[in-house]
Amino acid sequence: MRYRQRVISIGFLTVLAAGPTPAQQQEPARQQPPVQQPALQGESLPAEAQRGTRWREEDFYRKAREARPYELPLPNPGGVPQIVGRTRTYHVRDGDTFLDVARYYGLGFNEIKGANRNVDEWVPPQDSQLSLPTEWIVPGGEQTGIVINIPEMRLYYFHPRKPGETGLVTTYPVGLGRDEWRTPQGRFKVTERSKCPKWVIPDSIQKERQAQGDFTKFIDGCDPENPLGEYRLRLSLDLYGIHGTNIPWGVGMQVSHGCIRLYPEDIEQLYPIIPEKTAGEFIYEPVKIGMREGRVYAQVHDDIYKLKPALFSEAKKVLQRYNLLDRVDMTRLVKVVLEQTGVVTDISIGNPPGPPAPLQPAGNPLREGLKTL
Repeated sequence: MRYRQRVISIGFLTVLAAGPTPAQQQEPARQQPPVQQPALQGESLPAEAQRGTRWREEDFYRKAREARPYELPLPNPGGVPQIVGRTRTYHVRDGDTFLDVARYYGLGFNEIKGANRNVDEWVPPQDSQLSLPTEWIVPGGEQTGIVINIPEMRLYYFHPRKPGETGLVTTYPVGLGRDEWRTPQGRFKVTERSKCPKWVIPDSIQKERQAQGDFTKFIDGCDPENPLGEYRLRLSLDLYGIHGTNIPWGVGMQVSHGCIRLYPEDIEQLYPIIPEKTAGEFIYEPVKIGMREGRVYAQVHDDIYKLKPALFSEAKKVLQRYNLLDRVDMTRLVKVVLEQTGVVTDISIGNPPGPPAPLQPAGNPLREGLKTL
């Protein structure tokens, strides 16, 4: 197996990336069942990770290949969005960082950091407990094709289904455009699928690179320095695409020139099940409201592009849309809006019947809500 080792930089972060570069010899058949990285499925950590040694690239790829999509719960009254997944806990081992734990459990850096604001993301204390926010309010509306929620930095793919069939959704964390290269809102279609895409550097990006002394005009496909990674879905929005990355640690960060970056193991699984002409949409929803078992939940993310400065008013507007304002504890809602952790939080009036269910440890994952294929 071929290995590579290099130093990569993401803003203030410099890390040493090491591991195998999986080269796909054949494209998986499109009829194969989708395999995603839902954090509620999986197994205990590899022995190497438990001993505190460096995580291996094949650990991430194996986890992604074994994963399955989520089953969508039955529609809620009034079209209130459903919730998939469950929040879990993770026991920190020697050598862990947020970057590796987030990647293994299908989270972006923004998600694990938001759920663990008081923990050192680079050297979390050994034997401490991290919260894994592997629970999401799915986007409402038509629930078809690809939906990318920009503030959440997460992609949802709603699988085609026939009348009467249970809906399936695959979800992945993504990296997005920096503030000066904002990922746009709007509808799109997948216009082209390519493996090992060559990167012809746009003029606007060339100018930025030339200012740093780099006059490269293109990078060959599957070159370790190619930021497109091994797979790309080109979009009808000019110059934008959904692709892999040569810097996995940028997922859950604003590091791109506007395109959507997935972990290499995630785009490897998404690519075969997305045909050309698949429709999609970039949405901008820092506040999401959902329901589960009659309780109202909120999920509030940072307003990364500063387009919705009054998030409390935005939350009330969404609740009014679903006629849920009279079922919400305003004190809880204010707290969720102020904290903006991105964690799905119960904001209902009163407490649910019975004692709260304990959080499940990541080494003994729940399987409910997952489609077994």
